[in-house]
Amino acid sequence: MSVKIRKGDTVELISGPRDEIGKRGEVIKVSPEVHRLVVQGVNMRKKHQRQVQTQQGRNLKPGIVEFEGSVDVSNVMLVCPKCDKATRVGMQLESDEYHRMCKQCGQLID
Repeated sequence: MSVKIRKGDTVELISGPRDEIGKRGEVIKVSPEVHRLVVQGVNMRKKHQRQVQTQQGRNLKPGIVEFEGSVDVSNVMLVCPKCDKATRVGMQLESDEYHRMCKQCGQLID
């Protein structure tokens, strides 16, 4: 099954930790084979990084690195750019091409 959310879309978190529900962010990366995506500013993780020397002779800075973790596709809803509400996504066939549409206002998303 294909994912109806694409890179660059604005999504809203509808499930997960209580402090994360309702947050909105832009989709940075989509992994359709595992049904997960990375949203900017949501599901922040911390990683303790040691100093590593690269092949070019430069050193990567040690310390705590903060980055976005992945979120399951079922835990987010696409935000319609027209009505600015979290909505389900429908597919509409126009001239042999499928276009995404908002289920609430009926407008084409792209």
